[in-house]
Amino acid sequence: MAKEAIKKIKLQIAAGKATPAPPVGTVLGPAGINLQDFCTKYNDATRDKMGDILPVEISIYEDRSFDFVIKTPPTAFLLKKYAKIQKGSTKGSNEKVATISKETLKEIAEIKLPDLNAYDVESAMKIVAGTAKNMGIAIEGEE
Repeated sequence: MAKEAIKKIKLQIAAGKATPAPPVGTVLGPAGINLQDFCTKYNDATRDKMGDILPVEISIYEDRSFDFVIKTPPTAFLLKKYAKIQKGSTKGSNEKVATISKETLKEIAEIKLPDLNAYDVESAMKIVAGTAKNMGIAIEGEE
């Protein structure tokens, strides 16, 4: 019989940089899992994505064992990274802070596709384009 998860915790942690200190320790400590064990496994699993912020979903079981699923980086994080900006517009779509190409948009959509509610790259591109517009990032060839 499969183990039943008693708790699910979602966090966003920098890849390869999880430590038992806050914020990881303060969230996972009360759950009773071995923090050092989690940090070691997470850091090993994310070493190739160093510098990215990655959402992780941790399932904790009755015997205090755990497993985790690493998701793709948040769309806003990827847009800022590819547009080479520190933050999005404070006025939303009324203020343009950067421009990205259609190829960049497609690249981000392909990265995000497994975690999006879309079946193909074109649908994923529309979702990412909406996020970009709200952040004040224009897409070449679109108004």
